[in-house]
Amino acid sequence: MNADKKDVFHVDQDEFDVAKQQAESSGSSYTHVFKKPFEYNGETYTSLTFEWDKLTGRDALAIENEMQAMGKALVVPTFSGEYLIRMAAKACTEPIGSDAFEIMSIADYNKIRSAARSFLLRSEL
Repeated sequence: MNADKKDVFHVDQDEFDVAKQQAESSGSSYTHVFKKPFEYNGETYTSLTFEWDKLTGRDALAIENEMQAMGKALVVPTFSGEYLIRMAAKACTEPIGSDAFEIMSIADYNKIRSAARSFLLRSEL
């Protein structure tokens, strides 16, 4: 990449429109049922529940600070996988870390990430 050019974040309009439609129909909590039981830190989970409404502004700032400390840029939280998995970890009713999402199947990860994104989009409407 040319040093004179700055990274610019572009949101795909089709992806945004789909996410917005999902957001309008999603609730304040989401229960994800795994196709195969998921193992994390010696525990086996068949489902995880996420209570999005329990999150606060302090949680959002903590996520931003964590990402900055890791040297990860945050442009648009709604479309940042790093932000969304940290948000999901905080909203989860089970004590899991954001690293749990890194070892999930991509299908499970995507569904949970999409639920978090839908909640954020709905909260901005």
